[in-house]
Amino acid sequence: MLGIVQGLTEFAPVSSSGHLILVPWLFHWSILNNEVLNKTFDVALHMGTFAGAVIYFWRDIVKYLRAWGHSIRKRAITRTNERLAWALVIGTIPGALGGALFEDTIDKKLGQPWLIAVMLAVFGVVLYVVDRVMESRRGIRDLRIKDGVLVGVAQALALQPGVSRSGVTMTAGRLLKVDRETAARFSFLLSLPIIGGAGLYKGAKLVTGSEHIPAGFGGAFAWGIVASAVSGFLVIWGLLTYLRRHDFLAFAIYRIALALLVFGVIISGTRPGTI
Repeated sequence: MLGIVQGLTEFAPVSSSGHLILVPWLFHWSILNNEVLNKTFDVALHMGTFAGAVIYFWRDIVKYLRAWGHSIRKRAITRTNERLAWALVIGTIPGALGGALFEDTIDKKLGQPWLIAVMLAVFGVVLYVVDRVMESRRGIRDLRIKDGVLVGVAQALALQPGVSRSGVTMTAGRLLKVDRETAARFSFLLSLPIIGGAGLYKGAKLVTGSEHIPAGFGGAFAWGIVASAVSGFLVIWGLLTYLRRHDFLAFAIYRIALALLVFGVIISGTRPGTI
């Protein structure tokens, strides 16, 4: 179930990190109280969605890697694909730096249900307003390196659960007057180095023994990875198709509704506002 939740929310603008906290919190699942299991399972699910995205975008990945390598060899940026490749590379840096510098703070202080609910509502409204106000004048071939930097800085904001990495990068794309489908596609491509890099970094801790998969959970990890990979692939395909004809209103409504549900649960005393 958590694998499906991860796959459905990693690329949709609704915050996967927020959902991976809120779902166990709402159902009172003990995984939130097991720090080792929670961290390692989170890494496994993210690697599942990473695999699904790589399968979907493998042609783009090969194309931009070749363009990037060609640009490095000739020490110049002369082609559109080279420019896009560098936009993706440089756009990854802010999020990578933020994750490395604030990993402990993110893990220990920013994952409180009440704060996630606030972020869901606020950034859901921001996404919708920006999308409605800005025109769609630019496509994927119009993006510049400076656009990658701006979207990358926005991506760093999503280290706070509830903001949504895909949501805030799509918002930044729309601010740059990029059409919805292009904003989503660039957001997805920009996520690959971050998700893959974080997975490799945390996976190295498993290999070195500083963290480990708890005994008896091998099957759960395997099925979680498969579920997140398949659902993540389907969401990418479906969302890119959806955004060709529709706006972000449905996602804004969902985010606000979920935030209200969380606050309702907290106010009723059913669940505490902190973990």
